[in-house]
Amino acid sequence: MKIVMLDRNSMGMDMDVSIFEHLGEFEFHNVADRDSCKRWIQDADIVIFNKTVMDEDMLKEASQVRLLCVTATGFDNIDLEYARKRKIGVCNVRNYSTASVVQHTFAMALYLLEKICYYDEYVKSGAYSNQLGFSNFDEAYSDLEGKTWGIIGMGNIGRRVAKIAEAFGCRVIFYSASGENKSTEFERVDFDTLLKESDFLSLHCPLSDKTRNLINKEAFDKMKSSAILINVARGPVVNDQDLYDALVKGKIAAAGLDVLGKEPMEKTNPLGKILDSRKLLITPHMAWASVESRSRCLQIVYDNIKDFMEGKESNRIDR
Repeated sequence: MKIVMLDRNSMGMDMDVSIFEHLGEFEFHNVADRDSCKRWIQDADIVIFNKTVMDEDMLKEASQVRLLCVTATGFDNIDLEYARKRKIGVCNVRNYSTASVVQHTFAMALYLLEKICYYDEYVKSGAYSNQLGFSNFDEAYSDLEGKTWGIIGMGNIGRRVAKIAEAFGCRVIFYSASGENKSTEFERVDFDTLLKESDFLSLHCPLSDKTRNLINKEAFDKMKSSAILINVARGPVVNDQDLYDALVKGKIAAAGLDVLGKEPMEKTNPLGKILDSRKLLITPHMAWASVESRSRCLQIVYDNIKDFMEGKESNRIDR
């Protein structure tokens, strides 16, 4: 079988993808335009990809394709109906980046809470060496203990975040955007209560019609002015313009974002105008991308292909 990997550099060039050579003829290509991708997969049996949209237009001339393997959990870039019509198998990768995303959630929260940026710059500027006292606390910060940590998206990542927040001494509450999560492990509240009572609000939910633009002006108006928002879910869950307005007007204290409405970040995104890292921290969609997570992702894709070749169901999502 011929295996073609698109978006190869989305996994990081430090990752070894040669393992796929054990499964058949293998070639890879970096992120490119749609026409190039169409050409590369015309004689492929299996396609590995990340963000490339796999719809009828992309696949109609790739008559040999039998399996689509997305190197991610989300598969909204795949036309499942067309895949079923063509009897093309589809596999995603689940639970490979939980530890990495959870870790990044707290790295962002603590960075913002403790004003780490300010104090790091204070020392490196020479100001600390020139002061008289041994300590400095110009920028006040609070304990996590005793605070309320709100969560939207109580899946594997959300539960791990909840348990760690509890270990810090936080009260944990969550809102189920889908209405389907009936977990009794943590306190479930309605959306307004979540907004009004959360000192920290972290987002770990999938993007859907119910979560798109969920955190908007109306939501920010209900939040504490001291609240910190963390989004490691999907960018469009938060309205970028409304978040900018909320930060500038002091509706909330700070935000940590690993995802944005459009990626890479557009030069016109208003959030790019906020240069104060005490107020806004943005990382380039890398919360998922520890070395261990990326290695695990590639191994699961390998296992998915191997299982498919052996007639096993594996992580098929096209059923």
